Amino acid sequence: MVAVKILWVSSGFLHPTTRGGQIRTLEMLRRLRLRHEIHYLALHDGRPEALARSSEYCFKAWPVPFVLAARGSARFWIQTAFGLFSGLPVVIARKRSRAARHMIEKLLQAEPFDVVVCDFLSPTVNLPSTQPFVLFEHNVESVVWRRHATSAQDPFRRAFFRTQAERVLAFERAACQRASHVIAVSEADAGLLRELCGISHVPAVPTGVDAAYFSRPAARDGDASSLLFAGSMDWMPNIEGVLWFVREVLPLVRRRLPRCSLTIAGRRPAPSIRALAADPLLHITGTIDDMRPYLWGGGVSIVPIRIGSGTRLKIYESMAAGIAVVSTTIGAEGLDVSSPDHIRIADTPEGFASACVELLTDPEGRARQTAAALRLVRERFSWPTATNRFEEILVKICPGATRARSTDEPARQRLPESGG
Repeated sequence: MVAVKILWVSSGFLHPTTRGGQIRTLEMLRRLRLRHEIHYLALHDGRPEALARSSEYCFKAWPVPFVLAARGSARFWIQTAFGLFSGLPVVIARKRSRAARHMIEKLLQAEPFDVVVCDFLSPTVNLPSTQPFVLFEHNVESVVWRRHATSAQDPFRRAFFRTQAERVLAFERAACQRASHVIAVSEADAGLLRELCGISHVPAVPTGVDAAYFSRPAARDGDASSLLFAGSMDWMPNIEGVLWFVREVLPLVRRRLPRCSLTIAGRRPAPSIRALAADPLLHITGTIDDMRPYLWGGGVSIVPIRIGSGTRLKIYESMAAGIAVVSTTIGAEGLDVSSPDHIRIADTPEGFASACVELLTDPEGRARQTAAALRLVRERFSWPTATNRFEEILVKICPGATRARSTDEPARQRLPESGG
């Protein structure tokens, strides 16, 4: 296998690991690092864990000091207001960094990299305009914003999201056409990128899961009267999905199961989510270090996503943890799962509630679904499988790659001094 020297450019470091995209990148880079030389350049908000653990997945880390405006802060709203009159979409403009561009330019001059990989769409804004790169698209970002515009309730939000969706599509199309190669996370996303961005060859890598890590202890049984949502609670598609479920679906579930509880487990819950805790049977955890006890303790894992794109790692993680899953069609988009064998799919409040009640009240049916789902993820969806596919694509892109330096060899002294 040819060893490839990679400059991996991202909008953030991978610890603390709280988002699905971070998990996908971390699990693949941990394995790629064993055979390839990875330099990881990303915006850094100062948290020491980010750099302290970067050696798990890269040969050298290059932090760019940068603090993203917190959602809802005065700085955030100022950025959003300026974004109304900018040619760039707000989601991209918020992560633009002159320091990042300068460091990338210096690093490319100092080191002969075989390939530059841009992780997600937003870091492309910091790449030199003439630099070839591979774009790893975890989502089709324009689809996320288009769905926001479709689901927005008031005219102002609808107009804002519609404008932003148009700008994201224009930016995404330009980035995909500028990239030397684009890699998607599902065949569904690959097809959308071909259609929306006017590009032809878009390979896809599968989503994986560490089934052994999530394996349920023999002594742990889930609470058959409880529901669980696991996911970052500062991400708009998750917020919208949870609010829809609580307002439209949960009352229907409680007509049959009055004591049914819901746990919302995920980092930085938005104010609208925290307000739900007024319901004594609704529990908001905030940021947690380990999701597994919540997965093992729940009766049914819900994925009521109606806006997102990409693939939901939380579904495979739930399956590996032995908890039954109910999802919308969009929530399970891009995953090779079958309803009702591995998962229940429902898009209306009535259908979603019915699926939850059926699984909570039918232990044998729930056991059949969880057993089939567990077999599926163990046999077909692992991180080594996903990594091998990504590696195959990179090696084809870089057929003449030189031997990457051993991880025991010291870095060249002429590299920029700001590397971490």
